[in-house]
Amino acid sequence: QVQLVESGGGLVQPGGSLRLSCAASGSIFNIYNMGWYRQAPGKQRELVAIITSTSTANYADSVKGRFTISTISRDNAKNTVYLQMNSLKPEDTAVYYCTANFVIGGSHWGQGTQVTVSS
Repeated sequence: QVQLVESGGGLVQPGGSLRLSCAASGSIFNIYNMGWYRQAPGKQRELVAIITSTSTANYADSVKGRFTISTISRDNAKNTVYLQMNSLKPEDTAVYYCTANFVIGGSHWGQGTQVTVSS
């Protein structure tokens, strides 16, 4: 059983910052990456950033230089992935979903957290 609990969304003005957190717990010993996707109204879900268990990170072109993904692992029972979002733009407005992917056990998703960038 894997649980993903997200936090950190909210309303921010353009140019502002937010930090999203996602705590993965349970049977996570064979996790190989964690990341963030987002889905804006009327659009498909898209990859924002992803980080492997060896700390290799990849970003969507639209967020490079503005967003930073990082992770902290505390034994094999809990991993937390963070998404630091700076210089936010209105087009970053979306529901952000955390995902954790496993060598054995497939993919798991969080419940989503709303990020709204507006003046």
